[in-house]
Amino acid sequence: MCGNNMSTPLPAIVPAARKATAAVIFLHGLGDTGHGWAEAFAGIRSSHIKYICPHAPVRPVTLNMNMAMPSWFDIIGLSPDSQEDESGIKQAAENIKALIDQEVKNGIPSNRIILGGFSQGPIGGANRDISILQCHGDCDPLVPLMFGSLTVEKLKTLVNPANVTFKTYEGMMHSSCQQEMMDVKQFIDKLLPPID
Repeated sequence: MCGNNMSTPLPAIVPAARKATAAVIFLHGLGDTGHGWAEAFAGIRSSHIKYICPHAPVRPVTLNMNMAMPSWFDIIGLSPDSQEDESGIKQAAENIKALIDQEVKNGIPSNRIILGGFSQGPIGGANRDISILQCHGDCDPLVPLMFGSLTVEKLKTLVNPANVTFKTYEGMMHSSCQQEMMDVKQFIDKLLPPID
């Protein structure tokens, strides 16, 4: 990934099948890597879109007894009032901005880049007009559905509420499912149609 952390490997990339006119940057969850998500996007890809799945740096995570694992930032606790790793979140945002800047240098306009992620991976933006798709399993034991509902309500105060879509998946735990991936594909294809 971009930035000053030389120990972080290069992102897993699913190249566009033809000239890339858009990009999706997708962040994995805690303890994961970008490889599995790259494989998932390879299964639903559109030929004009480049999919970039960076790998988080390995760092100690307070929540997991300081065990070192891939993590975008430290997680101190899971309750809504838990302290947050502000400096880690800012560093992760800088690294993602560097990826965006690189894609812009590669010729992809910033309005043709989608940011997304799983669990720890989702990130926010300052543009009130952005579209957001938030997906959540109704049986998630790690991040309860209530947290997803609280997040979507907060998002609606930060961006145009009409641009926020919240989908739940019956029986899905802290994972992904085929229907969710098809909904993600539909969302991406709507926002990033072919332009040539």
